[in-house]
Amino acid sequence: MSVEEAVPVTPRRRPAGDPVKALLHRHRALCERAVDPLEIAAGLEAHGLTDRTAARFRHRDVFSLAEELYARTPRGDAPPGPARPARTAAPPAMRRLGYALLPGALVLGASAAGVAWAGPVAVAAVAAALVWPGRTAGGRFPGLAHLLAALAVGWATYRHGAVLAVALALAVLPGYLAAAGYAALARRRLAGSRALEEFAAGARPLFLGALTLFTAAAAGAAALAGAPLAEAVPLAVLLFLTRLLLSHGARGAHRRPVAAALALALVPAAAAAAAAGLLVLAVLALSRASAHAPVGDDRP
Repeated sequence: MSVEEAVPVTPRRRPAGDPVKALLHRHRALCERAVDPLEIAAGLEAHGLTDRTAARFRHRDVFSLAEELYARTPRGDAPPGPARPARTAAPPAMRRLGYALLPGALVLGASAAGVAWAGPVAVAAVAAALVWPGRTAGGRFPGLAHLLAALAVGWATYRHGAVLAVALALAVLPGYLAAAGYAALARRRLAGSRALEEFAAGARPLFLGALTLFTAAAAGAAALAGAPLAEAVPLAVLLFLTRLLLSHGARGAHRRPVAAALALALVPAAAAAAAAGLLVLAVLALSRASAHAPVGDDRP
């Protein structure tokens, strides 16, 4: 018997496939456009990947998986410079601050002058500014949401008087500041998180804090304008939640529920129910990392 016959030949085991390479191929466009691993992590979460499923790719969480995807993505020799967003961020921010100041100034000026069209001016200004996030995260202009917001504010103003529109106009600036502050704190929290569950646990108190501050400011604006709190505050909160969901909605997925809530607000005394429905959606949606980082094609 030969040596070859004496020694059993064991079949060579094929090396296991590279699951991360397959994932990189599937999300190549996302990985190539990302300027840091956070964008990749948010994009993976938007596609349904969780920390638990990240274990299938031999990683403890989505963030560490995103770091490997970012490191393995081929890039050009020229590093992506962070100066481009920094140059273009200041002028739009100043314009949005001006838009937030404008409604209150217009409405107070029209009311002080005693002009008959103070109510319509307030309606138009509030609908344009309080829910104005520009384009949604999906890159589309939410025209239906703005139209329904204008109808809701106009119908409430018709039923309760111009003081309601004045109160909402005065709440535009606090709404802008609360939304901007919340977005900045949420992104800072995202940068310091190492797991999706960890980020969600820290993001919820930030959102509830911003909502509480805005609700108090809206109540103060209603009291200053002499508007009924039971009518002004729920409608203001509804518009504030609309702003947040449209500006942070992954792939514009929140346009339909926002439109439904605004349509419900057209029913008398239903603004509080509409705001409560959007609040539940906002708590769930804004706790996701993908709501606070640009994702691939979703960049406006």
